Order: sequence, then C-alpha cells, then structure tokens
Amino acid sequence: MTTTWLNEYLTRWPGVQQAFRLERRRQMNRKETVEVVYGITSLSSVAAPPEVLLGYTRAHWGIEALHHIRDVTLGEDRCRVRRGAAPRVLASLRNVVAYLLRRTGHPSVPAAIRHMVAQTESALALLKLPTSNSE
Repeated sequence: MTTTWLNEYLTRWPGVQQAFRLERRRQMNRKETVEVVYGITSLSSVAAPPEVLLGYTRAHWGIEALHHIRDVTLGEDRCRVRRGAAPRVLASLRNVVAYLLRRTGHPSVPAAIRHMVAQTESALALLKLPTSNSE
C-alpha cells in the first residue's frame, strides 16, 4: 500500500513523494509469521506505483543477501585488511566464492562450505584444479 497523504508530515525528509507499507508473510515449520515494514521514497506515485516499489524492495533484499553471505559467512566484517587495493580485491574474491558455492547444488552457501571442507577434492574440482591423486 502506498500513500502521499503523509508527505506534509514528513518534512524531515526533503523530497519525499510517497510513503509505503509492506507486509511480509513467511511460512516456516507450519507457522506463519507476518512482518510489517514502512518506507519512504522520493519517487512519485507515477514513476513508482506499488508494484514497482515492490520490485525495488525485493531487489534491495537480493543485494542484502549477498552482503550477508560476505559479512557473516565469509567473515568480511572481521577482516583486518584496510589499506590500498587489498580490501577491494578481497571483496571481489568473496563475490566469486559466493557465486561458485551457490552453483554447487547445496541448499546454502554455509552447507557448501561445510562440504568443501570435508571433501577437498570437491573444492579443487570447483576451481578446475587437479587433485593430488590425478596426474
């Protein structure tokens, strides 16, 4: 649901064109949870009707999923490398790793990592490197 009725009250955010309410429903273990979030945008209701705003919101969370994998699973936030081009290079490598691990067919990146740790031949095969058993 979107509205422009609140614009005059949202003077703290210059340029606001509309506010929206998004209801997220999720089913886990036969239990449904509902989360309601609110947002504001500088896009007009003509430029961004409700279905367009929904698309933008979903795309944002797709990006956040990658950041979560990099930050939490691959430890980017704990990395102490801060100088020169090294942080950007490591971020690029983490993106490649996340991409490769998603293509393994495991249900999640952490599951793929656990498999690769236990089966190092799989990790080498993923990189197309020869294993120690091959010639």
